[in-house]
Amino acid sequence: MDTTTENGKTAAIVAYLTIVGTIIAYFMNNDTKNPFASFHIRQALGIHITYFLLGAFVSIFDSWMVSYSFWIFIIILWGYGLVTAIQGEQKEVPLLGAQFQKWFSTVN
Repeated sequence: MDTTTENGKTAAIVAYLTIVGTIIAYFMNNDTKNPFASFHIRQALGIHITYFLLGAFVSIFDSWMVSYSFWIFIIILWGYGLVTAIQGEQKEVPLLGAQFQKWFSTVN
């Protein structure tokens, strides 16, 4: 594992710990602009925003199947992102990861 990954690993992991963690990780990375941390901050920000937007939409439905599907989807995205950050890898989360990198490209 290279030094860039090692230096950004803490901020990358913190980013996945709630939306507050993403904000803290953003400020942790503000001075160094570590590319590994920036990648995971964008992924985590996208997951958290997806959670709030999709959660608002899912709340319209009164169906346990819709709710469970939503929770499984979010947990898979979150877990995948967190595990790749812990392992020191830069892998986009399934389905939406590439979009998160584009949409939040200004987050460094």
